[in-house]
Amino acid sequence: METSRVFGRREFLVAAGAMGLLGGLAACSSAGGADTRPLALVYRGPASTSGCPEAVATLLETGPTSFRTVFCGPGEDVKLTKETLATATVYAQPGGGSLEPAWRKMRSYADDIRGWVHGGGHYLGFCLGGYLAGATPGFALLPGDTAEYVSSRGATVSTVEDTIVEVSWRGRPRHMFFQDGPQFKLNPGAAATVLATYQNGAPAAVVATYGAGRVGVVGPHPEADRTWYTDGSVTNPDGIHPDLGYDLVTTTLHPTPTPAT
Repeated sequence: METSRVFGRREFLVAAGAMGLLGGLAACSSAGGADTRPLALVYRGPASTSGCPEAVATLLETGPTSFRTVFCGPGEDVKLTKETLATATVYAQPGGGSLEPAWRKMRSYADDIRGWVHGGGHYLGFCLGGYLAGATPGFALLPGDTAEYVSSRGATVSTVEDTIVEVSWRGRPRHMFFQDGPQFKLNPGAAATVLATYQNGAPAAVVATYGAGRVGVVGPHPEADRTWYTDGSVTNPDGIHPDLGYDLVTTTLHPTPTPAT
C-alpha cells in the first residue's frame, strides 16, 4: 500500500464540474448538449494521495469506454452516498496512504459501496483501492483477501518507495509503476479472472464478481503517466502506455470470469 508521503509529480487539474448533489451529475458537453457518456465517480479525499484520483479520472476519460468523471468525497461538491452511487456505472478508489488509516476514513461508506456493487455496480481499485476491496480491513468485495506483496515469499521488490515491478499481464512480461501495492489472495475456484501475476506467481490484477456487480483491482499503477516519472527516480523500460489500465477497465465492464488458480 502507499505511504502517506505526497508523490513528487505534477498534479492534474481535472475539474469535477459539480454544482450540488444532482446538478453536478447532470453535466453538459462542450457542444452545449447533454453529456451522455456513462458516469464514473472517482473518490478524492483524505483516503487518497494527491495526483492519484486525477490520474484515474484521466484513464477513465480516455479509454475505449469514455467516461464522464466526477470527483466525490467529503471535500467535494458531490458527496459519496447511496444516491450518487445509484447514478454511476463505475466507482473508482485510487491510491492513497496506508490501509488502516484509510479504512478508518472509508468504513462509513462500506455498506453503501457493497450494496451498490452487489446490485450491479462496477468497482475499480488501484493500489490502496485494491487493498480496500479486501476484507481485513476493507469493503470485502473480493472472493478472498489482500496482502502486502513486498513482504511475500519470492517478491522481487522489497522497497516501499516508488519503483518499477515486472508482472506477467495476460502472459506477457510488462513493467509497471509500483509503490507497496497489494497481492490478491483468492479463494480456490473463485469466480475471478487473473489478468496479471507478479514474478512469484501472486495475482497482481484481478477481475471478480460480487453479486450482480464486478470488481477490478490492481496492485501496481496502470494509470501512471509521464508526470509520475519526471523526477528521474524510476524509469519504465517498456515506455509509458495506458493499455493495461484500459484492459482492466474493459474487463471489469465486460468480463468472462474463469476459476482462479
